[in-house]
Amino acid sequence: MEWNGERISTDDKVVSVAEAKSHFSKYVSKVAYAGEKFLITKRGKPLVALVSIEDLKSIKANEEEKGLSEIIGKWKNFEEIEDNINKIYFSRKEDRGRDVSF
Repeated sequence: MEWNGERISTDDKVVSVAEAKSHFSKYVSKVAYAGEKFLITKRGKPLVALVSIEDLKSIKANEEEKGLSEIIGKWKNFEEIEDNINKIYFSRKEDRGRDVSF
């Protein structure tokens, strides 16, 4: 299945909002105890995913690890920006401050 140009795993089971609503406790049990994942759709389009708490923790941990490192190389001329940041950083380390008299 594809959504917004991104391929969505077909390993996940797909159910409609109406089906999920009608049998919600069944799907929650399958996720919690059998490790299944469900993609819930509305009018055939992916809307939300029903995943275990372990999967959610894994997703959040992965997001935290990425941070700014995910955007490295995605900006045009990023190397130039990175060089300037490094120059500023090192010049501040070398800076001894300024004389301030009272």
